[in-house]
Amino acid sequence: MSSLYLDHNATARVRPQAIAAMTAVMEAVGNPSSIHAAGRAARAAMEHAREAVAALIAAPASTVVFLSGGTEANALALESAVAAGTRRLIVSAIEHDSIRETAAALGVAVELLPVTADGLADLAWLAERLARWDAADGKPFVALMLANNETGVIQPVAEAAAIVRAADGWLHVDAIQAGGKIPVDSRALGADTLSVSAHKIGGPQGVGALTFGPRATLSRRQHGGGQERGRRGGTENLPGIAGFGAAGREALAGLETYAAQGAWRDAAAARLKAVGAVVMGEAAPRLPNTLCIAAPGYTSDLQVMGLDLAGVMVSAGAACSSGKVKASPVLSAMGQGDLAACAIRVSGGWDTTEHDWNRFADAWLEAHARHAARRKEPA
Repeated sequence: MSSLYLDHNATARVRPQAIAAMTAVMEAVGNPSSIHAAGRAARAAMEHAREAVAALIAAPASTVVFLSGGTEANALALESAVAAGTRRLIVSAIEHDSIRETAAALGVAVELLPVTADGLADLAWLAERLARWDAADGKPFVALMLANNETGVIQPVAEAAAIVRAADGWLHVDAIQAGGKIPVDSRALGADTLSVSAHKIGGPQGVGALTFGPRATLSRRQHGGGQERGRRGGTENLPGIAGFGAAGREALAGLETYAAQGAWRDAAAARLKAVGAVVMGEAAPRLPNTLCIAAPGYTSDLQVMGLDLAGVMVSAGAACSSGKVKASPVLSAMGQGDLAACAIRVSGGWDTTEHDWNRFADAWLEAHARHAARRKEPA
């Protein structure tokens, strides 16, 4: 039986256009910082990619800084805010580990922005908290992701931005899961900094980007030869950047194709709900490719293993915990503690079809039926 990969929120299959772009620059020679012909050609390839990534998030190319991935992009935003004088960070309770762990390591106070049962940021809480901000804590800093990597829930970022700006604060938006799946306009969203990653959209692993607006002051992430406008020294990962640019162009052109997955996902979810499964964040707007579903009494690890035996690959949440399967802090923050250990995430990609979603539902229902039968067997 052929395998079916439905874990694109962890990493997407690399697009052929990205492979071609990477191959082309690897077959050439030249450092983007060199001024001879080969260096100028390398620089041109890099800036062409920068323009494509900028277009993906509707940002000026001059504000796009290439980094080693989304984790570093998020870290640069938080570290820059602290370097600029912020002494207290507000991060949403559903942020990725790269936000929460970086915030915890910076030696400043950290507060969690709570979310509703549907996984949406509590903006009333945010407005009240910023209204009594202590000037001694410096400029307010708020991190709110655009779309959650586990549930797919899309956050009210523009509304949050209005609240943050009214308090003269800095809003960082992790758009790593949203980029290439829904339209992203970093300026219309009101983001002061916004991060994206190549491998979530069909580019290579190991390259990401951060865009910054005029209200953000980025610090130097890495000392060296002044690359990336002095914010990250070291010779740029030109093959990765070229692949990122190619993937960004394809992702932007294929947004409508991605949107079609919403109906396929919902049809699959309806079949699972008929036997008692629960969709996380169902009442909120979600990414069209993402389904987070829990089955009471059927733990996440058993679901993942059962599907894997059927050749269907999904995850038990974020794939950034060294292969561990553990209860999701995102679902716990949503008040779904009883179901947090019984949820899986199914995520389609740029090459996922309606048949793939149907096959997933078939495999899950078969595995669920076997599990239910075993639970009924006498001890």
